[in-house]
Amino acid sequence: MRRVIEYTEFTFMKQSTIRFPRTESTQFFKTLNQRVNAYFRDNDLKKTGNWKLYLKSAVMFSLLLTPYFLILTLGLPGWANLLLAMLMGVGMAGVGMNVMHDGNHGSFSSRPWVNKIMGGSIYILAGNVYNWQVQHNVLHHTYTNIHNHDEDLEAKGVLRFSEHAKWRRFHRFQHYYSIFLYGLLTFNWAITSDFLQMYRYTKRRLSYGKLPNPFLNWSVLVATKLIYIVVWIIVPIMVLDIAWWQVLLGFFVMHYVAGVILSVVFQLAHVVDHADMPLPQEDGQMKNSWAIHQLNTTVNFGTRNRVVNWFTGGLNHQVEHHIFPNISHIHYTKISKIVKETAAEFNLPYHEYKTTRKAIISHFKHLKELGKRPALQLQ
Repeated sequence: MRRVIEYTEFTFMKQSTIRFPRTESTQFFKTLNQRVNAYFRDNDLKKTGNWKLYLKSAVMFSLLLTPYFLILTLGLPGWANLLLAMLMGVGMAGVGMNVMHDGNHGSFSSRPWVNKIMGGSIYILAGNVYNWQVQHNVLHHTYTNIHNHDEDLEAKGVLRFSEHAKWRRFHRFQHYYSIFLYGLLTFNWAITSDFLQMYRYTKRRLSYGKLPNPFLNWSVLVATKLIYIVVWIIVPIMVLDIAWWQVLLGFFVMHYVAGVILSVVFQLAHVVDHADMPLPQEDGQMKNSWAIHQLNTTVNFGTRNRVVNWFTGGLNHQVEHHIFPNISHIHYTKISKIVKETAAEFNLPYHEYKTTRKAIISHFKHLKELGKRPALQLQ
């Protein structure tokens, strides 16, 4: 929790400083934090992962890597390779949500070196640790759903995720075409996004923790991208007796499946009708404290579904994750009752959709509403 609070005052993008009130009359977070700490203390539990997480991590890595080696060694027909590429996409998403995510939040293990290794699994997903930690841990977790500060709301104008974003005519159809763009998420990591983000974040001297050496940071980025291309494209082209374009097709399919899964899961927590999109006052002051801000801008979904809980790495428990990002997702089901009851006690919202289906419907309905021409522009 301490690492998030460090960023409650931060200058970004349009040089505006966002500040959250550091005191709250209800003392909501203080009470909640005490109760959650008591839960772990009374049950003699660590806040990090355990054997359940380690076993699940092995399953997710197997879903990603086993099909890769089967494709390289068995000489399967094209349709079988394509199915395995799709399975690899599921594995990519699984590793991202269950392993990389906890690792880069420092919640996978109580040992920092284990977190570093598991967080580094993002390199086999085509991403970059530095960029992800800045965008996700700092900007998204601190400035959740704040236009021009939370980069998860930015889609280069192609999609309109916030009522405060500029409207364009083609946004009227975004609830139809958005799903096709969602599949490009990790593919964009591989070819463009990481380079643009590193340039932008380095220029603004943004970091999660100690600012890394720029030269070393760029060297890691270039080296890992080259290794990634060799492993996932060059080696298959050299080993397999198929056309190069078939390898690229499989590579794209793998990324597309992963991108759709990751994008949809992420959007269901923040771009739905229950999630607020608050703006700061002119002096940068937010209305609510950071913890209450998270309650207003974050939504749970499908938390009673064991399959969803297991596969999404607790990302369907976004309320708990946003308030306690340094607690491993394997504990969210248990502490959710504490969070929900404490929020009700202080007359605060606790947003959730009972099923994933309802959350998906809400998301695309919300996209449709955001795609309508704003009233001010009708005049």
